[in-house]
Amino acid sequence: MQVLIQLALDFFGGPEPIAPPERKAPPQVDAAAPVKRRKVAEPPPPALPLSDVLPPATWPHPRANRLVKLPGCDVAYEFKRGQRRTIGLRVTGEGLSVSAPRWTPVGEVEALLHSKSAWVLDKLQSARHRAGELAQARPVWADGAELRFLGQRVRLVLDPSHSFAEAGAVLDPPAPQADGSEPVARLRLGLAHSATEAQIRDAAQAWLMRQARRVFTERLAHFAPRVGVQHKSLRLSSAGTRWGSASVDGSIRLNWRLIHLGMDLVDYVVVHELSHLRHMDHSPRFWAVVAGVMPDYAERRLALKRAPVPLKD
Repeated sequence: MQVLIQLALDFFGGPEPIAPPERKAPPQVDAAAPVKRRKVAEPPPPALPLSDVLPPATWPHPRANRLVKLPGCDVAYEFKRGQRRTIGLRVTGEGLSVSAPRWTPVGEVEALLHSKSAWVLDKLQSARHRAGELAQARPVWADGAELRFLGQRVRLVLDPSHSFAEAGAVLDPPAPQADGSEPVARLRLGLAHSATEAQIRDAAQAWLMRQARRVFTERLAHFAPRVGVQHKSLRLSSAGTRWGSASVDGSIRLNWRLIHLGMDLVDYVVVHELSHLRHMDHSPRFWAVVAGVMPDYAERRLALKRAPVPLKD
């Protein structure tokens, strides 16, 4: 600052006689004068997600960062690179995800998408249809709403006259319907009519989980000798993508939401996981064990894939 002030004085005042250099006193600052503050650059606004920047697409992915024009429609897809040897295509309810090796040119990826366009569009259509089914099957936690218990219709009924302290809820037998439709059982919950959605959900799910543990324990005990194994323990799971799993230590995990399905599908998952205690893979030997206990396992497996039961609330 002192150098700048000196230059201004020299410019307006003309040349000064040469004199020995002397130390200059710091300039006086007028306290009443406004102080010029240095402007600080504001941070740039956050960048929009690429899915918001891309043009509208018929099949948008929430994390889309690329767009490809396939026959008859545009597909906005999630593109990731990683340590892999081949290009991978994956279609879920969210949309299309593509994973490629780090060295693969984008042009090669899009060429593959064009060559596989019929498969991609068919899977996207199936995934959207499946998502709609799951949305319709998602339970509504309210008085009078219905859900499935072991495949049968169950209507939630708030019954504040009973606390059901020990059982939490009581299931009444199915009753015939006036319109001739499928009979409906009543699951009476000891809650006030003013109960919130969360309270109804928690009470109903607590009862469903207790039933799941009871039923799964019985079916494991029934099928374990037939498979030729002994399981160590049972744990209930709420995984978002798996119906069950088995560990080498003999422990079995089963998704409690299986209790919504019919017993034939529950039994398939039980036999499937018990068979993993014989072979921890999906080799022909594994499927031979499953078939030895359940010859129609393929039909049950397909029905399980199509079952409209959401794995998440």
